[in-house]
Amino acid sequence: MAIAIEADMLRKTFHGKREVRALDGVSFAVEEGTVFGLLGPNGSGKTTAVRVLTTILRPDSGRACVLGHDVQKQPGLVRGLIGLAGQYAAVDENLTGRENLAMVGSLNHLGRPVVTARAAELLDQFGLTGAADRPLKTYSGGMRRRLDLAAALVARPPVLFLDEPTTGLDPQSRNDLWEVIEQLVGTGTTVLLTTQYLEEADRLASALGVLDHGHVIAEGTPASMKADLGATVLEVGLASLEDAPRTAALLDALGPHRSAVAGTLVEVTVDNGPQAAMVALRALDGEGITPISFNLREPSLDDVFLSLTGHRTVEGDTDVGDGPAARRRRVRQIEEALPIASGEPA
Repeated sequence: MAIAIEADMLRKTFHGKREVRALDGVSFAVEEGTVFGLLGPNGSGKTTAVRVLTTILRPDSGRACVLGHDVQKQPGLVRGLIGLAGQYAAVDENLTGRENLAMVGSLNHLGRPVVTARAAELLDQFGLTGAADRPLKTYSGGMRRRLDLAAALVARPPVLFLDEPTTGLDPQSRNDLWEVIEQLVGTGTTVLLTTQYLEEADRLASALGVLDHGHVIAEGTPASMKADLGATVLEVGLASLEDAPRTAALLDALGPHRSAVAGTLVEVTVDNGPQAAMVALRALDGEGITPISFNLREPSLDDVFLSLTGHRTVEGDTDVGDGPAARRRRVRQIEEALPIASGEPA
């Protein structure tokens, strides 16, 4: 199968009050017509990688291509082949939904009849026809995110970059977007999806890359990554926080894996689930600890990430900061990447 997106030894360092090496030799490839999930917490380099691949940022070194076109040497051509929906809705809240899509169509140099028809089609596809002529300031967060994704699809790009598109959405809105993404891939669109949601990656992606501190630390399918962990997870729920340290010490004695504590929940990966569970119950009973829940389950992608990095996919620092200066810098970068601003053809 042909490669749609390729990153080869990408490096990018941000200089400021503190130096941040956002990408440190990142390489991966995405096959056409598939979803590639780029996993990692904030600060891992996911957003920086997307900005490089979408021509918003120039890497310090390395090479990136989209459908065989170099993003540094042919940025205008690449922009005409891609759609981008980021963490924050890139739409104008003073315009209506229909006007926002028309504006994007104009920026892509589409004719008025084409834009009108395409806007109506997308509004219907994303369930926004009833709100099409309302200002965006009246939209809910989920509606804005759906419109943002619709805007990224106006020009029918064969490659779509989704940078944490469901962050902050309620479960129903998140599920609605998942269904739209699955429909797009079914029609041949290639998607690079960054996410902190392990469930999202497990459902949508056929291949994964795990980023941590600017490095790709693992690649594979969701199934292969979970299989590589090769263990069952034992979860023990407790009635009080005071019992957690003692329970963790007892579970640590079950084998070579260290237990993880999250409030009153203690869990550990074990190589022989049923036998380990029996030993754990006897040990807890001997210490006078009565769990309120006790479960054996198959490993999740969250367990994989924990085993690879030593921490879960929790929010930390953003790739390049999130203060006013960083936000202004991102706006300038996006404006410079637009064909109308750069003078380059789309």
